[in-house]
Amino acid sequence: MSIFKIDTLILGSGIAGLTIAIKTAKNLPNNKIFVVTKANESESNTKYAQGGFASVWDKLDSFKDHINDTMIAGDQLSNPEIVKIVVENAPKSLKELISWGADFDETDKGDFDLGKEGGHSANRILHHKDITGFEIEKTLLEQVESLSNITLLPYHFAIDLITDHQIAGKQYNKNEVTCYGAYILNQKTKKIDTYLATSIVLATGGAGQVYASTTNPIIATGDGIAMAYRAKAKVTDMEFVQFHPTSLYQPGESPAFLISEAVRGFGAYLRNNKGVRFMLDIDDRAELASRDIVARAIDSELIKTGNQYVNLDCTHLDKDAFIKHFPNIYEKCRSLGIDVFTQSIPVVPAAHYLMGGIVIDKNGYSSINNLFACGECSRSGLHGANRLASNSLLGALVFGSRIASEISNNRKDLIFDENLDIPEWDEEGTTVPKEKVLISHNRKTIQNIMTDLVAIVRSNERLEKALDHLDYIFQDTEKAYAKSKLSPQICELRNLNAIAYLIVKQSMERNENRGAFYSLDNL
Repeated sequence: MSIFKIDTLILGSGIAGLTIAIKTAKNLPNNKIFVVTKANESESNTKYAQGGFASVWDKLDSFKDHINDTMIAGDQLSNPEIVKIVVENAPKSLKELISWGADFDETDKGDFDLGKEGGHSANRILHHKDITGFEIEKTLLEQVESLSNITLLPYHFAIDLITDHQIAGKQYNKNEVTCYGAYILNQKTKKIDTYLATSIVLATGGAGQVYASTTNPIIATGDGIAMAYRAKAKVTDMEFVQFHPTSLYQPGESPAFLISEAVRGFGAYLRNNKGVRFMLDIDDRAELASRDIVARAIDSELIKTGNQYVNLDCTHLDKDAFIKHFPNIYEKCRSLGIDVFTQSIPVVPAAHYLMGGIVIDKNGYSSINNLFACGECSRSGLHGANRLASNSLLGALVFGSRIASEISNNRKDLIFDENLDIPEWDEEGTTVPKEKVLISHNRKTIQNIMTDLVAIVRSNERLEKALDHLDYIFQDTEKAYAKSKLSPQICELRNLNAIAYLIVKQSMERNENRGAFYSLDNL
């Protein structure tokens, strides 16, 4: 086992983690910054973001309108101060990203080709075809490679945070816990090493894999939120899970292929099995209503008709323009024998984004000393009860900049306390599980429980039943965890259990329907 002492430890390599690493490294060239990620360095939720980056850019648009759209989408539960900070800092952050090499689509006149998505009152979405996240991730990794004081550690799995709780005899106030680093599994050596730092950042992404059908990659298991919860950090709003209305209907496929909201912004219609545009009777904005409204409307159609999917109709759209804007969506459909200009695309809602998470303040601090959180694992107050489309990359970039500024300006001279007796990870008595099928079985069981009982529409009876089932899985998982030599699989299972529990418990505590949360008992 090894002990590493550095300045800044960042868990996660998406837009949030890499932005913090880059800006901190440039501000503090003598500081050592480690970026830890459990897969390869480019694998993150950022990479799969299709839509784009919301920012006031056109002179006909305004900060006031973007703020208002964000508040409406969040069902007025967003924090107005945070929304204002993020929206007003968007153009500056975007210009910086462009200066680093990010490429966004332009019109024939050389202006940015601004798209429009559900919930937006103006065209303000900058995009790179239908793979904006991939373009941003590539740009950020190129910046990281040019900075010698950043060390990327792929295939390293963070197991737990190191806090006062782990230090024998340490006296502390339970309301003022401090984080010192993390225990991290090197997946190649199979050893668990100790990483200590004066600033620790959780940028671990979302938790879509807690559901059977999700647009999130296989790595999105809520690790950062689960670790923070076990460390006694404040975690809230977990009941607010956004289901993207239009994932491609492919039973058994995970992650589900996302049909970007920008396709509806481009003019596509949602139709039921009779060819009726049902959104016209639901909301004045029709297909461009906020995601919670569209997802519930589709769910209602499926329940009423017994059908497995609804239809996204693109047959009336300009063929050349569609292919230019959505080349990957077009090719994906074509590979499945769907000609989008003569056939509708079968779509269903899928778990997409978590509005809740680790509570942070306007500078990114969590409720635990030395610990920051950024991106989808955090709950900043930006999204409220329902995220406005294309505000997620924006939020991660703006808060990433704020956290980097905080570390660079107010934490640059911090020195690690050498007198702390931090124990190394103890694996004595653990063994390699004989059958990993039990882990995969429990993972699928959690996903099925959440999909069947804790999805778009909930009820007290369903939530209570879910909690009973999850309690059994929790007990079984904790027994296995205690005696098993740790692997990413057993750790992810443990984390998914914590995420599922938090979603269910906080759903039980909400007695009004707001945004993405909808219970039959609150009607």
